[in-house]
Amino acid sequence: MGETQNQDFAPSSKCIAPPRSKTRLYRVWKGRNKFLCGGRLIFGPDAASCLLSTFLIGAPALTFFIKMLVRIREVDFSYGHVVLIVGLVLTILDLTFLFMTSSRDPGIIPRNSRSPESDESHSASSVEWMNSATPDMKLPRTKDICVYGHIVRVKFCDTCLLYRPPRASHCSICNNCVQRFDHHCPWVGQCIGVRNYRTFILFISTSTILCIYVFTFSLLNLLEEWGGIWDAMSRDVVLVILMAYCFIAVWFVGGLSVFHFYLMSTNKTTYENFRYRYDKKENPFDRGMIKNLKEILFSKTAPLLVNFREMVTEEDHTILGSITKRFGVDVINSKEKDLEVGTIGKDGKLLPDILQNLDYDGIENSLRKDKGGNLDLDPYFFPTAQEEEYGTGDGTVDDNGTETSSQRNSSAVLPR
Repeated sequence: MGETQNQDFAPSSKCIAPPRSKTRLYRVWKGRNKFLCGGRLIFGPDAASCLLSTFLIGAPALTFFIKMLVRIREVDFSYGHVVLIVGLVLTILDLTFLFMTSSRDPGIIPRNSRSPESDESHSASSVEWMNSATPDMKLPRTKDICVYGHIVRVKFCDTCLLYRPPRASHCSICNNCVQRFDHHCPWVGQCIGVRNYRTFILFISTSTILCIYVFTFSLLNLLEEWGGIWDAMSRDVVLVILMAYCFIAVWFVGGLSVFHFYLMSTNKTTYENFRYRYDKKENPFDRGMIKNLKEILFSKTAPLLVNFREMVTEEDHTILGSITKRFGVDVINSKEKDLEVGTIGKDGKLLPDILQNLDYDGIENSLRKDKGGNLDLDPYFFPTAQEEEYGTGDGTVDDNGTETSSQRNSSAVLPR
């Protein structure tokens, strides 16, 4: 009996690993985002600027409403109430678009837990090898791909350990790679990417309309007062300050709206407009003004790539699967004509050192192969408008290389 008891309480020779605790992904995400409502709302690190923008919009609008309520008995009943209701609707819409832009995932790309495997097919003479981030293997810093017959270049992200999809860039403020990165807006405190660009356009457009609206009816109120215009301005200083504020603001948001309308018409981003020289090279994404506007304003919102509410282990929270298989690219001879500035000029001669390998983050669409061997664009970057022209697919490739059926945003077959 004693031996049996000793055996029961003797320590086991097999070591049992303690269970690893699980938590929500947003709690251990390496980006600088701020999360609310259990990871459902995603803000940038400077999310407090959204409160400042709310004040800059709401305070003048509230002042205008108070002034209209004071004068509502002096004007026509229908006229006064219509002005108030329209102004209130514009203000609510403006603040709603601001919140949607600031709190929505702009298109964050999942990180890799480790560097992708080295591809020995790359030529060491045609690429710059990066050894600092991955000392145990050699990885080319850039890859060349073909998009609509144009040679473009995508770059490896040392932080996210992946080759950025075309038109994606790494935001140094949020510390994330973002699909179709446009810019980081300090007024909304969030990156502007593929998933919130439309609401950003609606936000600045509604702000422009609201400024014009408040300025116009404030001026009409001054003109309707007895005496001259200068006497009316001296008696109502608050209304004059409100008009001056709206006059200055409309130049800012109005100019921004016009600029982004130009970008939408030419299918460019703010980042591409200032970093690339499409005036000297053809923009492979420009499909005409009507199709460009339809693609941005009337296409389906791109799906989420990262589920920040999923349960992960704290030790392996970065293991999201190798998405480099999803964003796989075909490497070609780098001596061919390149859309970006590379190491070879148009005349075939080497460019000066200062112009070689400039830091142009990837701008075009990565390729992948489906089971049938057809070249297919990743479904996350092309809107529904391009499905009609380039074809569609019904499957996506998971991290293990198998094809699964899913609800796709869009896909397109690239002409070689």
